[in-house]
Amino acid sequence: MAIQNKRLVIILLSATFLLLIPLVAMQFTSEVNWSPFDFIVMGSLLLGTGLTIEFVLRKVKKTEHRIILCLAIIATLLLVWAELAVGIFGTPFAGS
Repeated sequence: MAIQNKRLVIILLSATFLLLIPLVAMQFTSEVNWSPFDFIVMGSLLLGTGLTIEFVLRKVKKTEHRIILCLAIIATLLLVWAELAVGIFGTPFAGS
């Protein structure tokens, strides 16, 4: 049980650290301009991804299935992130 709780702490700290990067960058350059909504959306994406991977690691027993599912989750995160950042698919989801 302690290992699972340790992974949850790592997920929370990782998401926090990743959100601190644009926050610190905003202090030094005007090129990074995130609104509070941007932080909420990215925080939700990071936490959702981390918690979904944690769920897969807890529930799926076969290593091959774990790897495939985790890669699919990470690929989904990257596609959603790219769409929100630059609108590579041109969906209304990205504001196009």
